[in-house]
Amino acid sequence: MDQTAPTFSESFRFWLKLGFISFGGPAGQIAVMHTELVERKKWIAEDRFLHALNFCMLLPGPEATQLAIYCGWSLHRMWGGIVAGVLFVLPAAFLLWGLSYVYVVFGHVPWIVAVFYGLKPAVTAIVAAAVIRIGRKSLKNWMLWLIASAAFISIYFFHVPFPLIVVGAGLVGWFGRRPVAADAGAPTEVRREPDPTTTWRRALKVTTVCLGLWFAPILVAGLSWGWTGTLAQEGIFFSKAAMVTFGGAYAVLPYVGQQAVETYGWLTAPQMLDGLGLAETTPGPLIMVVQFVGFLGGWNHPGTLSPLVAATLGAAITTWTTFVPCFLWIFLGAPHLERLRSIVRLNAALSAVTAAVVGVVLNLAVWFGLQTFWVHGQLDPFAVGVAAAAFIAMQWLKASVVTVVLVSGLLGLAWSFVG
Repeated sequence: MDQTAPTFSESFRFWLKLGFISFGGPAGQIAVMHTELVERKKWIAEDRFLHALNFCMLLPGPEATQLAIYCGWSLHRMWGGIVAGVLFVLPAAFLLWGLSYVYVVFGHVPWIVAVFYGLKPAVTAIVAAAVIRIGRKSLKNWMLWLIASAAFISIYFFHVPFPLIVVGAGLVGWFGRRPVAADAGAPTEVRREPDPTTTWRRALKVTTVCLGLWFAPILVAGLSWGWTGTLAQEGIFFSKAAMVTFGGAYAVLPYVGQQAVETYGWLTAPQMLDGLGLAETTPGPLIMVVQFVGFLGGWNHPGTLSPLVAATLGAAITTWTTFVPCFLWIFLGAPHLERLRSIVRLNAALSAVTAAVVGVVLNLAVWFGLQTFWVHGQLDPFAVGVAAAAFIAMQWLKASVVTVVLVSGLLGLAWSFVG
């Protein structure tokens, strides 16, 4: 069972802090939550955290956001989940709105480019450290190591789609539960007290409220500015994307980018890449890049509105339709998650999925490192040095993520003056 019980105000302060320091994409964010919630504060038990992570990996949408919602729900039920999810996203939403405005008005501001130059290798180190941390916790036998290795080889060398890797790993765990579960550790005692939150009546209420909140802004946009207008189209498109975004941000960004650039013309391909760079270096979920897409779509196609108003509404409706579904999935599934922990086959399947995700995240770390360290075919000594220093600081000096990010950004700024 969870070892301590925080007050609601303690949880609120933690989620507010996390919203500002959750750099490093989903791998880094999951690592930060594990360090804080499981190891330092001891609010959530190890096996419960990993089981929830496995569950979130199988859901559409950003898994780190969903894990935060589940952790908040497990501590303070509905309001805990709402606070955790909102604060996990809100700081990044405001920050990315500001950066998007600077981007469209002032273009490439040199000092911002310099800061990002220092941040990118730090983010690479954060992801690499997260791979080690999560792998150390989840790869507990040879079979799980084999699954992680196969996942990395499949996605890196053969470009196998992430959903197929997840399904394959789950099937291996389900049918080969004994080697997968060997030495993986038995789950702690599952709480069996009656839980009124598992009723059909509650499920219907949650579904009705969440769907109403999800589609209300789209209805307003369509009735106010037309169903063929940018705002309504963005709401509809990103609602569909929220239903199929299995595999995290990197799995869905090619689809989003192609549709936003080629089909809808909301922004150009170079602008899409710039947006990804902004999202990589801000806290919060990496999928927040869709807010940049929504902002640019409104700015470039404002209709009868001013560009700034249209861009702000576009960013808001895009973010809303991307993240509101996360609350629906978690609030429906979380009450049943504890009981699912006693199903041996299911736990073996989820353990296999987590092992596969380690391999997939390693692929992302390698890909991001190649993009960061090699510039125009040449090795960048500064990027390599910052990444190595950041990795050492986190792994051996136990430096916090926020410290690493701030120092790396300042190093990038200082290096630009030297250069």
